[in-house]
Amino acid sequence: MLDRNNKKEEIVQGVAASPGVAHGEVFVIHQRDLEIPVLELESTYIPREIERFERTLFETRKEILRVRNEVAERLGEGEAKIFDAHLLVLEDTALIDETIRQVEETHYNVEHCYSEVAQRYIDVFAALDDEYIKERMTDIRDVTRRVLQNLLGQTAQNLYELTSERVVASEDVSPSDAAQLEGSKVIAVVTDAGSRTSHAVIMARSLKIPAVVGLHDITKRLSSGDYVLVDGYDGTVIINPGEETLFRYGKLKQERLNIQKAFEKNSLLPATTLDGKTLKVFGNIGGPEECPAVLGYGGGGVGLYRTEAMFIGSDRFPTEEEQFQAYRRAVEAMQPNPVIIRTLDLGGDKMVSSFHFAQEEENPFMGFRAIRFCLEHRDVFKDQLRAILRASAFGEVRIMYPMISSVEELIQANRILEEAREELRNRHAAFDEKVQVGSMIEIPSAVIVADLLAEHCDFFSVGTNDLIQYLLAVDRVNDRIAHLYQPNHPAVVRILSQLMEAAQAKKVPVGVCGEMAADPIYVPLLYGLGADSISVTPTSLPEVKYLLRRMKFKDAQALAKKVAKLTDPEAIYMTLSSFYAQLMGDLFKDT
Repeated sequence: MLDRNNKKEEIVQGVAASPGVAHGEVFVIHQRDLEIPVLELESTYIPREIERFERTLFETRKEILRVRNEVAERLGEGEAKIFDAHLLVLEDTALIDETIRQVEETHYNVEHCYSEVAQRYIDVFAALDDEYIKERMTDIRDVTRRVLQNLLGQTAQNLYELTSERVVASEDVSPSDAAQLEGSKVIAVVTDAGSRTSHAVIMARSLKIPAVVGLHDITKRLSSGDYVLVDGYDGTVIINPGEETLFRYGKLKQERLNIQKAFEKNSLLPATTLDGKTLKVFGNIGGPEECPAVLGYGGGGVGLYRTEAMFIGSDRFPTEEEQFQAYRRAVEAMQPNPVIIRTLDLGGDKMVSSFHFAQEEENPFMGFRAIRFCLEHRDVFKDQLRAILRASAFGEVRIMYPMISSVEELIQANRILEEAREELRNRHAAFDEKVQVGSMIEIPSAVIVADLLAEHCDFFSVGTNDLIQYLLAVDRVNDRIAHLYQPNHPAVVRILSQLMEAAQAKKVPVGVCGEMAADPIYVPLLYGLGADSISVTPTSLPEVKYLLRRMKFKDAQALAKKVAKLTDPEAIYMTLSSFYAQLMGDLFKDT
C-alpha cells in the first residue's frame, strides 16, 4: 500500500506502553553519541580552558532552571523536582573537581575530560543491580549531554518549542524530555529502547499520550517530516500509512474513545462484583496536587503516596513542618478516604551524598536505599514519621515501609515510630494513636518470612515492579532483556499465591500497588489470589473498576486456581487474556 507521496507503507512492531491512537508528522530527537574532539593544549591555555568549563556550567545551570520553572508552571512542583536532581548532578563537586584535575594533568580539552569522567560514573552505576540508582544514571547522562552540547556550541532540543502537533521519535525519552510532555504539542511517543515501567512511559500514560517502546531502530527508519500512525494499544507503528489504513484506524480511535467513555461513565460507583464482593481500588500519587485526579476517576483513597519528590533535588532535607503541610493537604483532600504514605525510598547515590550522608566505603550504592537508609539516619526518618503522624489528626492515614527484607528491619522501624509517637506526646501534638503500619513486599525474602512479618504490621502492599525483577533477575529497564520481565511467569504467580496464603492465615490484608495492578489483564488474577485492594495510576481507575463490576469473585478465584496449575508463561497469558475478553466482549462488540 502506498501513501499520498507514493512511499510504501511499513509496519513496525514494538511494545505497547501507553494506550491510544495518534497520526501525525514525526519529530526525531537524535541522541546518538556526540563527537567529542580530543585536543592537546599548551600549558598557557589550561586556565582559560578551566574558565570556559566553569562558565559553561553556569550557563547550563541557568538553562536547567529556565526549563524547571516552565515545568513547575505547567505541571507543578512535583514534576519540576527532576530538574532539581539535575542541578545536583551538575553541581557535584567530585565530578567537577575530577574534570578540572584531569584537564590540568593531561592538558587535554575539557570536553574530552568531562566526557571521560562522567562516563566513569555512568559505568559504575550501570554495573549495579538497583533500579533507583539506574534512574539516577539516566539523570547523569541527561546532564552530561546538556553540558557537552553547550561546550560544543550545540543547541539542546526542547519539546516546548514544537510549533505543531508531532509524534516524537527518540532512542529513549530522557527524564527532562518526559517532564516536558505536558504543555508540549507531543501527540505520541515512539522509542528504540525503553520499557513499560519507565518514568517517561508512566508520565505518558498519565497524560493519555500513546506510546510504543522497544522498536529497536525506529529513529534510523524515520526522519523529521515523515508521517506515522501510532497504535499504543497493540504496540504497532505504521510508517507512511495509506488512506485505507488511516480510515481503519480512524474508526478504531473513535471506538476506543467510546470505550473509554463507557469506562468513565460509572467510575464513581464502587468496584462491586456481580456476586456482591467489593475490591478496594485506590490511586497512586507523588504529591497532594494529584489527589483531585484520584477522586475524579473514582479512587477510594490513596494506596501509595510516594514521598521522594520532596527530598530529591534540594540542598537540604525538608523539615518536619514542610512535610506535615504536604501530607496534611493530601489527607484533607481525600477525606474520608484513607491515604497510605510510603516512607522515604531514597538510594545511596550522589544525590544522597550531596547531603553528606553517604558513608565512605568502596561501594556505597549497592542496596543502601529505602528502609536501610532510614534506619541508619534516624533523625531524617523520625522527622518524616512525626510529620505523617501529625497529618493523621486530619484524616485516615496509614504508614508503609518500603523494601523490608527481614523481621529485624520491621521491628527497628516500629521502634523508631514509637519514639516519634512519644516525642509528639511530650509536645502535646495531636495524632491518631491507632495509625496502621504496613510493610511493602518487594523482595522475595519478604515473601518467605511473610508469616513472621505479619506479627509486626497491620497490612502488606506488594510492589510488583521490584518483586518481579528481583525474583526473575531481570532489569526491567534494559531493553535487551525486557522480554524476560514477565508478570505471567509461573514463579510470579506462585510467589504471589504464597504471599496471599500466608497473609490470609495471619488475617493481614494485602494490597497491590505496582504496575501489574494497573494492567486489566492481571486484575482478576490478583483478586482471585486474594488481594484485598489494588492501587493504580489514576487514569487506570475507570477501566479497572468497570472490569470488576462485570465479573464474579468466584470466577476470579477459579481463574487463579487454573492459572496456578499452568507452567508455561504464554499459556498463562493466553488464559488471562481469554478471561478478560469474555468479560469485555460485549463492550467491544457494542462499539
